[in-house]
Amino acid sequence: MARYTGPVCKLCRREGVKLFLKGDKCIQNCTLERHNRNTRPGQHGTSRARKESGYAKQLREKQRVRRTYGVLERQFSKHFVAAARRPGKTSENLLQILEMRLDNLVYRMGFADSRAQARQLVNHGHFVVNGRKTDIPSFIAKPNDVIAVRDSSKGLEYFKQRSLLLTQKGIPTWLRLDVDALTGRVLSLPSRTDLELPFDEQMVVEYYQR
Repeated sequence: MARYTGPVCKLCRREGVKLFLKGDKCIQNCTLERHNRNTRPGQHGTSRARKESGYAKQLREKQRVRRTYGVLERQFSKHFVAAARRPGKTSENLLQILEMRLDNLVYRMGFADSRAQARQLVNHGHFVVNGRKTDIPSFIAKPNDVIAVRDSSKGLEYFKQRSLLLTQKGIPTWLRLDVDALTGRVLSLPSRTDLELPFDEQMVVEYYQR
């Protein structure tokens, strides 16, 4: 399964914004803030940037969304096609698909500090969806689906420590979490107002419809 394996701080520097790809570590030790390294990566990163065209702005916004959710180009394109086929606004449909990915839900429920960590936990088979083992990070959940830590994994030291931290974590209103049972439920699809995201998803639609 393909995934990005390079330095994630370089991605934040390229986009010029915090993507929180390392979770809480990005708050405590951010490359953008340390040594004032708010420059693009590469040998020409410190040179004066050109004025961006409309296409360049759309591309950068698409890259920000894609990298935030940890999705490679081919998978992201498939998500966009699926969003365009659904009724309603394509931009909101796209965000809902990305938010309903299993790796993102595991992250949103607080079982992991980052989407990359959540993806690894799912890959290792630590979660069940509606009682069925699911180890596919791109699995798209639906409202009323129940996501839980497998019984065989609850005894692991990681999840014992995690259960203590979950009481301090805030989760979105469209999700519900049972800390004692290490179980979460999807109450509904998230709306745009439920999501505090630092990008303009409409520009992503414009990029693909150009």
